[in-house]
Amino acid sequence: MGLVSWLVVGGLAGWIASKIMGKDAKMGLMANIAVGIIGALVGGFVLQIFGIGGVTGINLRSVLVAILGSCILLYIMNKINR
Repeated sequence: MGLVSWLVVGGLAGWIASKIMGKDAKMGLMANIAVGIIGALVGGFVLQIFGIGGVTGINLRSVLVAILGSCILLYIMNKINR
């Protein structure tokens, strides 16, 4: 995936994950993109443990993997900040 693909998938996944986890009011565009990109890496790592591939491009599967990883990341960050 290219840089633009990572930014698009990361921004979308970070925004959706922040809505799911109730953090949207506290996060801006850059935070959503950062959480989405890191979440895509986390989601890909978690799914590779189970033998399922990770993020492959701009498609629904990759966005769902990134959302899963972003939710995991936001959950962990919430537990650390408490």
